Amino acid sequence: MMRILLFGTIALVLIALVGWRHVDRIADRSEMDRLLALQPETPERFDYAMIADLPEPAQRYFLFTIAQGTPLLPVVELSMTGLFSLGDKDQPNYMQMRAQQVLATPNGFVWEMHAQSGHLRLSGSDSGAWTRFWMGGVMPVARAGGDADHARAAYGRMVAEAVFWAPAALLPGPDVTWQAVDADTARVTVRHGEMVQSVDISLGRDGQPMHVVFDRWSDANPEKTYQKQPFGGYLSAFRTVQGYRVPTHVEAGNFFGTDAYFPFFIADVTEISLPDVRR
Repeated sequence: MMRILLFGTIALVLIALVGWRHVDRIADRSEMDRLLALQPETPERFDYAMIADLPEPAQRYFLFTIAQGTPLLPVVELSMTGLFSLGDKDQPNYMQMRAQQVLATPNGFVWEMHAQSGHLRLSGSDSGAWTRFWMGGVMPVARAGGDADHARAAYGRMVAEAVFWAPAALLPGPDVTWQAVDADTARVTVRHGEMVQSVDISLGRDGQPMHVVFDRWSDANPEKTYQKQPFGGYLSAFRTVQGYRVPTHVEAGNFFGTDAYFPFFIADVTEISLPDVRR
């Protein structure tokens, strides 16, 4: 009798965990749909006059990333594969990763990921409101979010990724400003409500973004304490998609530019699209 009760209890727990995981997936899809719906129905088209008053490095960035006459679609969908690490520089223990993402700077993003190393399987999602990952699809191993620290850290990631994949979201306006750091570095600052994030973009002579770096609010440090620390990444393998020239290979990590840097995120974009809601 006790054995039957034990097995019954285990079965109920597993059913509850599977149901919980399913609720997470529904929330991921709902937020992705909300963000996709933010794509403008009648987008303006890029014109060089929009950037005429910007510093030269910022102009060079836009002239490289957006073709004249391109519809300005700031919401991006991506699929990617690559490597993801939960370790450190000495023992990165990379896992094979595949992920889907909707990026709608400055309104939000959802990154849904599946990773595997041997028999170890990790899945879950990251967004401006949450971080939640599961081991084997049934064991919750990380749940965070819903506080100011998490939102601030996520906002930094979102603005930096707009530099990679959504230049239309960074055109100058009341909440987006640009300045020249030096002859080959542009700094963009994006404000949204109480959030403010600046990102420095190092450019080639043709305007190609080579790498980005910014002070990110993060607790990814030995003390596990939130603080500003350098985060950045290298960009390469650029491809033209719907009038935008974007990188399809990104390597990024904490403490960029220091001896402690190692890329915990190495991604190859396999698909990228800027959905046009008029279609």
